[in-house]
Amino acid sequence: MRDLKSECKIAVVQAAPVMFDKDACVEKVLRYIDECASHGAELIVFPELFIPCYPLGMTFGFRVGSRNKPGREDWKKYYDQSILADGPEMARIINAAKEKQVYVSIGYSEREPLNGTLYNSNMMIAPDGTALNHRKLKPTGSERVVWGDADKDYFPVMDTPWGPMGNLICWESYMPLARVALYQKGISIYISPNTNDNAEWQDTIRHIAIEGHCYFVNCDMFFTRAMYPADLNEQDEIAKLPEIACRGGSNVIDPFGHPVTDTLWDQEGVLYATLDMQKVPASRMECDAVGHYSRPDVLNLSVLDK
Repeated sequence: MRDLKSECKIAVVQAAPVMFDKDACVEKVLRYIDECASHGAELIVFPELFIPCYPLGMTFGFRVGSRNKPGREDWKKYYDQSILADGPEMARIINAAKEKQVYVSIGYSEREPLNGTLYNSNMMIAPDGTALNHRKLKPTGSERVVWGDADKDYFPVMDTPWGPMGNLICWESYMPLARVALYQKGISIYISPNTNDNAEWQDTIRHIAIEGHCYFVNCDMFFTRAMYPADLNEQDEIAKLPEIACRGGSNVIDPFGHPVTDTLWDQEGVLYATLDMQKVPASRMECDAVGHYSRPDVLNLSVLDK
């Protein structure tokens, strides 16, 4: 490994999106970038689908063999509030990262300009304005009726002063070969924008931090049932959600599997931490999953990068 900058000052933003409102979400992102940068953060991480929200509990009227009109209308509202990877909304976030000289990771619903498909995507942005897009390889379960499979833009890794940085979105982290694809690129910081507020996920993130001997940045969101817009058609489905629809549970885990921050539950907030980057090479003494603790003569992963 090449020499790393000894410390990384990170801010993990566990916040509620302004649901189904891309412009208000972008304004909130810009406020957090300003706030976090003023606290000395060099890397600012936002949750999965922060723009325009994760529509938990909604079916959009999909039934096997049929779709209903009210659900289609709700989907179109979500589609209209999704954004282009190179559109004006993302440009504002990139400009803010450049102005504050920070790295930013932002989850968003990506609208494809050439067809009608949406993608669950995450953009990593560098202080010089470089932006690397990652599309979720396989939407999980019924997410597949909202977002398509990634057809490009997967496994990007950004070179940073702290080593290579990559991300997998939510349950992509349960795809073992996807994790290895990042390990093969030497990541020191593994970002996980997600909506996993279940207890079992807390075990998963510790395992991955140890397996990859990297920092695992677990960034979830917080939102309540009352935050859904009143003009959506699927109010009966929304009414079935608990009062706190997503509890959060964000934190950062070090390469030995130990917590660097507290775990934030049931509220919005920002977790600040200083990551000791020397722990990354130190942790790989006994086990380096793609180095001395591998058998490339027996096991090999071939990735078709796009």
